[in-house]
This record gives sequence, structure tokens and C-alpha cells, in this order.
Amino acid sequence: MPEKRTIQRARKDKREGKSASTQAGEFVHEEIEHVREGKHGARSAKQAIAIGLSKARRAGVKVGTPKRAKASTKKSARSASSRAGKKVSPRRSRATSEALEREPRAAASHTALARQAKASARSRGKTARSKAAKKAARTRRREG
Repeated sequence: MPEKRTIQRARKDKREGKSASTQAGEFVHEEIEHVREGKHGARSAKQAIAIGLSKARRAGVKVGTPKRAKASTKKSARSASSRAGKKVSPRRSRATSEALEREPRAAASHTALARQAKASARSRGKTARSKAAKKAARTRRREG
């Protein structure tokens, strides 16, 4: 269950007209914080991000399924959004919590997150990276 503060931040982003991925970012941030403070672990930065996105989908954020993902990933993303608002059984919830508690904490380190971001950018291609950089420059100019 996401914290109340996280849901409020995501709703604020939605009101401000920000994209679904920005809204979902709040849930991912919360998940990274959980791993850092030792609430539970994750096998990799990718897993921590996936958990955050799943929580976002369950909270009703309209995050689509990844276009170039495996069939199983797409399926789990669809099922998470279809389960939005529904409660998970206590037995399943406890099982996932206990499994995550056994995982290492290094997944949320700055190095691991940087490695994940770099790999993700690499897979997106030159045009997408260029577009993202230009958009970042534009928003920097606007805020400054």
C-alpha cells in the first residue's frame, strides 16, 4: 500500500497536467526510499522501479505497458492496472513482503540507479536521447 503522501504528490502532478510517467515517478521514488531505509530489498534497480510502477498502476495512474517488453512483463502490467483499487489477499501480500525482505539493499544505490538509467537511455536510441536533452534544456530555461 503506497503512503498517503505519495498518492497526494501523484494527484498533484495529475492536476498540474503532468504525464502519467511523472505521476508514476512518485511511486518509484517511494519504492527506492523503502529499499534505502531497509524496509525491504530488491534484486536490481530494475525490479525496484517495476514494483513502483506496479503500485502506480494499482493506484489508478494510467501508465501503459512497455512497447518492447517481454510478453510476461506486459501481462503483469495489464493485470496490475485491472486490479486497481482491489485488495490483495493477506497471504499473498505477506509472501511478497517476506520474499522482498530477503533481497539485497544495493539495488537502490546511486551507482545501481545510474547504471540502470544509462542502460535504459542506451536502449532508447539517439533521437530519443537528443529529444529528452532538448526538452530538459527548455524546461531549465523556463524555470531559471
